[in-house]
Amino acid sequence: MGPILVTGATGTVGGSVVRQLLAAGVEVRALTRDPAGARLPVGVEVVGGTFAEPSSLLPALRGVTRVHLVSMGGDGPEIVDVLVRAGVERLTHLGHDDPSRADDDPFEAWHRVFRKAIEDSGMAWTHLFPGEFMANTREWAASVRAESVVRAPFGGWSTALVHEDDIAAMAVRALLEDGHAGRAYQPTGPEPVVRRDAVRLIGEAVGRPVRFEELTPEQAREQWRDLYPPEVAEWFLEIGARAGGMDWVSPDVEAVLGRPGLTFRQWALDHAAEFA
Repeated sequence: MGPILVTGATGTVGGSVVRQLLAAGVEVRALTRDPAGARLPVGVEVVGGTFAEPSSLLPALRGVTRVHLVSMGGDGPEIVDVLVRAGVERLTHLGHDDPSRADDDPFEAWHRVFRKAIEDSGMAWTHLFPGEFMANTREWAASVRAESVVRAPFGGWSTALVHEDDIAAMAVRALLEDGHAGRAYQPTGPEPVVRRDAVRLIGEAVGRPVRFEELTPEQAREQWRDLYPPEVAEWFLEIGARAGGMDWVSPDVEAVLGRPGLTFRQWALDHAAEFA
């Protein structure tokens, strides 16, 4: 099979894909813009490359037939063309899809182009379109450490937060096992989590009460100014205003992994040191 190339290898999901492939005894090659600064496990071959220059991916693709691809910008069709010309046969694609939005929506447009290029490529592809990451709550870590407080909008917002290890485990299954080609999976957590309850669970994990202070949308824009691009912040605010939240629970994690998804309580315990 040769090495499996993991793009986004220093990211939240990509890092977990790397670790799980290594645990499965697979040879792993990791793509990063900064090989010298990458903190990856021993045994990973780290190579440089950037989506901004698709031809720079070619050295990383030597001998590779399977790739975990993360949509991170760049020219989607050109990137996919490089993969095809290099001989990639199987692809897992971590991306985004909100079917309620138009194809020309600024937040959706480039994701749709990437998706179409993949589906037209001739490779055996599997899409992963997860719900909100549990790891997004890391943006609260500094204020929890300093003040035991979380400041965020929409305290009653409910969403089936998904653990990055579950998303990665699904990618690993699709890379190593047959039967996932042509599927678009939507990983979510096993239960909806209300934002205020997520704050409480973090407090329980670190062993002290953590207070929730609700922000107005304008205050949230200001707080997120240096964290997210403006279109992402506006998307968060738009979905946060939806009645009922995004509390739909997908069956895909359990169907693929044969077990329920990991809970936010478990995630908070696993990451308690980051908030303590």
